[in-house]
Amino acid sequence: MAKQRTVLTFDVDGHKITALAAKPAEPTGKPLIIALHGGTYTARYFDVAGTPDGSFLDVAAANGHEVVAFDRPGYGGSTPLAPSANTFARHAELLTGAVISVTKDLGNDNVFLVGHSIGGMIALMIAANRPAFRLIGVSATGMGAVIPAGGAAEALGSLPPDDTVDLPYDQRDQVMFGPVGTYAAAGLDQAHDAYAPVPVRELVQAPAWPREHLGAVAPNVHVPVHNALAEYDALWDSSPGNVARFAAMFTAAPFVDAGVARGTGHSIDHHILGHALHLRQLAFADECAAWAERAAVSAR
Repeated sequence: MAKQRTVLTFDVDGHKITALAAKPAEPTGKPLIIALHGGTYTARYFDVAGTPDGSFLDVAAANGHEVVAFDRPGYGGSTPLAPSANTFARHAELLTGAVISVTKDLGNDNVFLVGHSIGGMIALMIAANRPAFRLIGVSATGMGAVIPAGGAAEALGSLPPDDTVDLPYDQRDQVMFGPVGTYAAAGLDQAHDAYAPVPVRELVQAPAWPREHLGAVAPNVHVPVHNALAEYDALWDSSPGNVARFAAMFTAAPFVDAGVARGTGHSIDHHILGHALHLRQLAFADECAAWAERAAVSAR
């Protein structure tokens, strides 16, 4: 599958924010998808193909969506934040500004947010803040309600907080991928190209996020929510009870679709069955677009 990518650059409050974009062959009028990567990856997370079906950018563009995957602050070409200012709330502010800019530039104000891991946390924070763009739904994957005590997430969060670390490939792979047989060698190699050094402040905040923020964020999300946790997630507890617990917190969402992505590890997208996740996300975006249209008609 031929890749047609555009690199975009935005200025938000004096910070440079870069992005990787893909678009369909012809305009379709479908929602604009904004994608936010997790820790230790750049925006290229969404351009890793776990199977010959292609990456998330490939699949979304082939199905008629324009997709913009942002480099969060400190990743890719985006301006780093000082350690004391490097909070998920600040990421949400800056990325909201970048989304507003891209909707104006592309002339598409129907936005569906996709976030993986830390990117999912930030996507939900953006949604809860009632952003000044037309948000129709959110898909937050690789994050949920419960991080097991003493697990890999807490171990990573115990590093010196003001450092930026470049973790070896083998250490990342143990956390990001499921058992042998759930991923292809090509997907693993491409994931290595998307890895990046990570500010430890992110790794400190992430394990505390469900405890410190989820309870306040979830009830303030007023758009539909999709959630998927990996069956073999090394960071989160993806047992059915905890998946249901997460879904139940979104009391203001019109509908919630939460489940387990079978046969995958934490970086669901990069596995052989990552393609199944992509199709579910796009189907959910279609449902959100229909819901938003019905809501707009009812409000007239």
